[in-house]
Amino acid sequence: MKRHSIAMIAPCPFPANYGTPGAIREMCETLSTRGHRVHVVTYPFGENLPVGSAKVWRSWYWRKQDRLHAGPSCKKLLLDLFLLLTVCRVIRSQRIDVIHGHNYEGVLIGFVAKLITGKPLIYNAVNLMADELPSYHFIKPAFLAAPIARFLDLVVAKLPDYFIAVTNELQRSLIGLGAPAERIRFVACGVKGRMFDKGDPVTLRARYEIGQRPVVMYTGINSPFQRIDHLLRAFRLTLQEEPTALLMVVSPLKHDPDVAANRQMAESLGISQSVRWIEGQTLAELPDYLAMATVAVISRPEVPGHPIKLLNYMAAAKPIVCFEGAAKGVRHMQEAYVVCDHDWQTLGFGILTLMRDPELAARLGKRAKQMVLRDFDWARLCRKIEDVYDAVTIGAREPSTVSGVPKRRTAPHGHADFETVKRPTSML
Repeated sequence: MKRHSIAMIAPCPFPANYGTPGAIREMCETLSTRGHRVHVVTYPFGENLPVGSAKVWRSWYWRKQDRLHAGPSCKKLLLDLFLLLTVCRVIRSQRIDVIHGHNYEGVLIGFVAKLITGKPLIYNAVNLMADELPSYHFIKPAFLAAPIARFLDLVVAKLPDYFIAVTNELQRSLIGLGAPAERIRFVACGVKGRMFDKGDPVTLRARYEIGQRPVVMYTGINSPFQRIDHLLRAFRLTLQEEPTALLMVVSPLKHDPDVAANRQMAESLGISQSVRWIEGQTLAELPDYLAMATVAVISRPEVPGHPIKLLNYMAAAKPIVCFEGAAKGVRHMQEAYVVCDHDWQTLGFGILTLMRDPELAARLGKRAKQMVLRDFDWARLCRKIEDVYDAVTIGAREPSTVSGVPKRRTAPHGHADFETVKRPTSML
């Protein structure tokens, strides 16, 4: 295996224990343990989390502590300019072989750096701008957000030397936008599955005075595109049948800006006494929070990327209820309870079903754990990323497993090729 020197562009607070920043951290940690020289170029702020032997380079900013929210902002435009300058400096001083950009800012910064330095660019695609930009309410007037997002998707599909897509759905979308099929590789997000083996619910149940109440758990940020409104409506239906149930919304952000609006909605639905809002959950605490869960839920529909929380739930062997758009790799009644996108009534029914059937819940959780250990281990996934590095740096032939759109819908072990699973709608 050839060892590479990699400029990993992470335009986000890094390291962090949620979403894409968390996935980048674990990818970098794994690549560095495999002998690669990983240089993470990122914003001036992040958490104190391990990154293996990867080196973190922070761009300049007049504040060393700041709060960044998901989505675009004027502040980020300035941060990204400083980040570009740092990327170019690192590429030249560290004899970088390949630029590996994450997020839209990462591929745009990486492309300019590629023009300046001549180094090949890989784009790690986790979403389409068309799926997210309108939800941020950054573009004014709002009706311009969709065409601008579509234009950005078309542009980005032309810039990199190679693409890594975290789902087959996203791979097909990129090809549809004009990206060359022979230069796209599907590599799912991974998880360190064994970190959830020793989660202890006792201390946290005592802290929050929960006792033995059944807990419906959501872990993640509260941004509008996560559709916490669907979760709250679904939980209200669950409460009608199981009035002792408790919903815990656990955010890794110390000051999640969207909690207030979701709290207000819970109050308007009359369920605020049965909902706990937790902010500032640390990575070390995550296994313990998930250990408390009777049922774990993802309320975001139509997810083009791979939800990291899904992998965390699977690694914690939790029974999962989610919309089909978030069901990357899991099948209805096999590894999760999957319902049609936006059907919050059936989401509530699924929560109630698993709450009342502990044998089914345990079976789904066990199968999910087996799948995540087999198919989503970072060491296995990073071998595919190394193939891509080889392809762009030494002119090797494309890895034999690289293809355009996968033609078969069934993957090894009988799984649905990490596709979403369509479910008929049912009502409470």
